[in-house]
Amino acid sequence: MKSLCVMRRASYAIRDAHYALRTGTKKTPRETRGPKYLAPQFIAGSARTKMPDKFMSEDFLLQNKTTRILYHEHAEKMPIYDYHCHLPAKQIADDHRFDNLTQAWLYGDHYKWRAMRTNGVPERYITGCAGDYEKFEKWAQTVPYCLRNPLYHWTHLELKRYFGIKDKLLGPDTAKDIYKACSEMLRTPDFSVRNILGKMNVKLICTTEDPLDSLEHHKKLRQDGFQVKVHTAWRPDRAMGVEEVGDLNKWIDALGRACDMQIQDYGSYLEALRKRHAYFHENGCRLSDHGLETAYSEDYTEKEIEKIFDKIRAGQALDAAERLKFKSAMMIEFAEMDCESGWVQQLHLGALRNNNTRLFEALGPDIGCDSIGDFEIARPLSRFLDRLDCKGKLPKTILYNLNPRDSDLVAAMIGNFQDGVAAGKMQYGSAWWFLDQKDGIEEQIRVLSNMGLLSRFVGMLTDSRSFLSYPRHEYFRRILCNILGSDVEAGLLPNDLDLLGKMVEDICFNNAKNYFPMELD
Repeated sequence: MKSLCVMRRASYAIRDAHYALRTGTKKTPRETRGPKYLAPQFIAGSARTKMPDKFMSEDFLLQNKTTRILYHEHAEKMPIYDYHCHLPAKQIADDHRFDNLTQAWLYGDHYKWRAMRTNGVPERYITGCAGDYEKFEKWAQTVPYCLRNPLYHWTHLELKRYFGIKDKLLGPDTAKDIYKACSEMLRTPDFSVRNILGKMNVKLICTTEDPLDSLEHHKKLRQDGFQVKVHTAWRPDRAMGVEEVGDLNKWIDALGRACDMQIQDYGSYLEALRKRHAYFHENGCRLSDHGLETAYSEDYTEKEIEKIFDKIRAGQALDAAERLKFKSAMMIEFAEMDCESGWVQQLHLGALRNNNTRLFEALGPDIGCDSIGDFEIARPLSRFLDRLDCKGKLPKTILYNLNPRDSDLVAAMIGNFQDGVAAGKMQYGSAWWFLDQKDGIEEQIRVLSNMGLLSRFVGMLTDSRSFLSYPRHEYFRRILCNILGSDVEAGLLPNDLDLLGKMVEDICFNNAKNYFPMELD
């Protein structure tokens, strides 16, 4: 028994020595126990021994030494080339200033709207008549319930990067202080939208416009010599919106007025569209964008399309087969225009839109009621690309999928149509919309690495309507560096930081700069 006691005392002495080294105190663990026998590091407000919080630290998402080197020495310094977004060009041209944080953060943000509805917030506090601070309060009440949703990360990255808020989590208890501080900053000249873009080292953005847009705001920005290049992307989805023939005819009439011509048949319709395409080109556009359920590639003849167009102009509804043929013809025409003009085409595939009829009729589209569709992708996409390739009219193309089941499919498809003319001519686009989160970004990088050349990837975009969304580029870069650095630490990639550092810098900026034909300097 005596020897056992000696052994125990020796064990306690060793334990106490380790504790002293770890905590810098000569007291024993028993002597340092606080209320309810909690050690100091678990007592609220005990700063001396409190465990450091890694959330939103400078090494957020960076899990090892190599990862941190790749990010801090290579990714972090690179400018932003945002080749696809939905920022309003008018606000940039006017150098708009927001009156408060709700206007900058919640207006038009259907990601946040979905979360607020899910949290039981009534619509009047989302898109309705409630005051701006009331709306912000409801968002602040929702944020603590967003743990593990990307909105939680984005929210706190944005508060940190734009407003310097590092020591507070947004919630009901901090809402008033955060709202007041951020709103005061937003009302100052330093936080005009042009200065916001400058703060984030943005070099180029591409907004998204309908072919009928006058592009007056883009013209003004060029005349002003704004240091961030603001280009437009041609989005002609309404030109093939045959589901509602009445709306399409109104659009065609407006197209005729914009081109100062009568559109009476399919030939004059194509002529007018080509005029607008040329107008966009003259005003710096080098990029198109199409939001589609799937690629359209039905067989058709010119005479069939001419008859279908005559039905449209007569106000007659089309059957399913006619709708598919018309969309297929228009997609080929648009792609050929892009190829002839040296543009890049983007296809965003797989969204099932406007699912909630009640909210659609009350509020319109883009209000957070779209979701992932399960459309057939492979065969129609293959036929569409092959048809263009056979004619020698396949432009540079970026493909985005919304359904995660299609990731390997799309990444494999682009390899069929690389032609050696341009490095990475066919691109598997960044994780989009519902996939734009940590798991989705990691999966997109994994799939592209396995199926293609990650080193040739043109990188991240915001696809956002918010001027405060640019930390999403940082989020992507941290995830990219963590993947590459972890592979180095695991022996899966060589520990060649020059080689990997160049790869990171290329994906963050250089590849996009070299791939897209938009003027940058």
